[in-house]
Amino acid sequence: MPRVLVAGPASWNLIVHVADLPLPEPHALFARSHYDSLGGTSAGKALNLARLGVPVTLITLVGDDETGARITAELRAPGIDLVVIPSANGSERHVNLMDARGQRLSVYLTLPAAAHDVAVEPGLIDAADLVVADLADHSRPFLRAAREAGKPVWCDLHDYDGASEFHREFRDAADYLFLSGDRLADPEAFLRERVAAGSRLAVCTLGARGAIACDSDGRIIRVPATPAGEVADTNGAGDAFFAGFLAAYLGGEPLTECLRQASRAGAMAVRTLDLTAATLTPELLRTRTPLV
Repeated sequence: MPRVLVAGPASWNLIVHVADLPLPEPHALFARSHYDSLGGTSAGKALNLARLGVPVTLITLVGDDETGARITAELRAPGIDLVVIPSANGSERHVNLMDARGQRLSVYLTLPAAAHDVAVEPGLIDAADLVVADLADHSRPFLRAAREAGKPVWCDLHDYDGASEFHREFRDAADYLFLSGDRLADPEAFLRERVAAGSRLAVCTLGARGAIACDSDGRIIRVPATPAGEVADTNGAGDAFFAGFLAAYLGGEPLTECLRQASRAGAMAVRTLDLTAATLTPELLRTRTPLV
């Protein structure tokens, strides 16, 4: 199995479930439940890929603090080679408010900054068959190094609005582009635009409406959402989708099957409070047995 290098965020989160997200006015808000959890898009991708048998090198920013110790303890999992960049101001922390519809409001308590200029060891890029560069400033050097080395670059733009300057470098560098359609007026047109601009593949998740992809020939492929049954938490569903797709792709599956397995991985993720389902296996993604 090819080795994947993932560069980007890992965090420690307080997840708070509420009936509705707060209005912009003074009022009291009562939690339905709350818990602490590992978070961060790169952590989620790495954990899901490792469970699917894909060897992963994860490069992330962590502080020398109690939060950092929790993060690294969770990430020292089988299949993950963890490379820590020291943070100058502590480890990343969020409070995530989740409403009954699965919508999220993230409050960043700490946004870490690298303690020194991020240097890319050539051996890390050389050893990788592809590079996943997630949305963080400390992943930009790895994105650029991957491009210079001719390694395939995969980027997840999350809820990109089509205009954000922060996302631009990731969008333009991606050979394989992923995002959700939450903030796009016309997701299909956006995918076609990115393929015309040079991406080999562009994929967009559409929530309950499934997912669509545009291949290098401009062909649009659609798959329905996988019924998940009772939803425990939607945190990490997009990262599980991404990992499920990538694992299937590396296994030589055709595009439609990659999307189908990705959809199953995302559905499994929302059934658990963790970033990855304990039952996640390649065999379970390949099967067509209903999850519910």
